[in-house]
Amino acid sequence: MTAIDTLGYAAATLTTASFLPQAWLTFRTRDVSGISLAMYSVFTFGIALWLAYGVLLQAWPIVIANAVTLALAAGILTMKLRLMNRPPPNRAA
Repeated sequence: MTAIDTLGYAAATLTTASFLPQAWLTFRTRDVSGISLAMYSVFTFGIALWLAYGVLLQAWPIVIANAVTLALAAGILTMKLRLMNRPPPNRAA
């Protein structure tokens, strides 16, 4: 593995990992009231394009990171679309 590969894997790991806390919170609470539909729509489409770009280049750090991020973003976007007209869940004090 080259230094460039290591840099790519480190960047991919960190950017994907930074997305996990929000995804986990959203999946756990099912509260999508603070999530922008426009932002997540554009973000998810952008991640899909990055994934396609990585596949075409056979750049595996890009492919792996964006495949994981796309799955999480698509899940949150799906939840937003399904739950956006419902009131946010009650939170215990």
